[in-house]
Amino acid sequence: MPGNFLRAVIFDFGGTLMYGRQAWEPIVAQADDALTGYLRSQGMDLNITTFPHQFRKRLDQYFKQREKDLLETTYTSVLRELLAEKGYDDVPDHILRNALDALFAVTQSNWELEEDAIPTLRRLESNGYRMGIISNAGDDQDVQQLARRFGISQFFDFILTSAACSYRKPHPRIFELALSNWYSLPSEAVMVGDTLEADIAGAQKAGLYGIWISRRAAPRTEDQLHIQPDASLSSLSELPAALDRLQVQ
Repeated sequence: MPGNFLRAVIFDFGGTLMYGRQAWEPIVAQADDALTGYLRSQGMDLNITTFPHQFRKRLDQYFKQREKDLLETTYTSVLRELLAEKGYDDVPDHILRNALDALFAVTQSNWELEEDAIPTLRRLESNGYRMGIISNAGDDQDVQQLARRFGISQFFDFILTSAACSYRKPHPRIFELALSNWYSLPSEAVMVGDTLEADIAGAQKAGLYGIWISRRAAPRTEDQLHIQPDASLSSLSELPAALDRLQVQ
């Protein structure tokens, strides 16, 4: 059982608990086509060839901006904005949701849960740790659906997305909001993730410990050398022992 030191573990989702089975570019293209097809089925005269590219280009523009200001722009707001420019104002919310569900049905099929995810979560649960997820994501429902699909929702007290709270890791506010679920001090929590800037540096600046899972991580760059995780692991199965070591430091 953890003592008075570490009592909470927060996980990143994509790249940490799950991974993409195939290259994303063709999957994303299929997803954008599915979204466009649904909107056309609702009577919208959208070009089946150009609209998917326009939607993705608009998303990419916002993606670049959110990396600078760390404020999330949701898929819903981007889609609503683009449709308004096409003359489709005041599209009902359920139409937008159904269109995005068509898109995410394609992308969700490419995600795979890591084999050691559930055994590790069970071990941490039995050791008395409280657990949560913080995910940088442009659609909250997509993340919640994935967690339910993989059968892991029950392990977590919360699944907090940037789409739901507006802030993206490494913004300190998203870590503060996560910790408020437990009324925990930052020093009592560990962030586990695959991205050095967002997960590790962000957590450490907010006062948490940071454990880097490197197996799906991008190669470390020279400007990341100053980021020093409290532990670096190649798999989730190593996490319980790493937490034990942090407990006694």
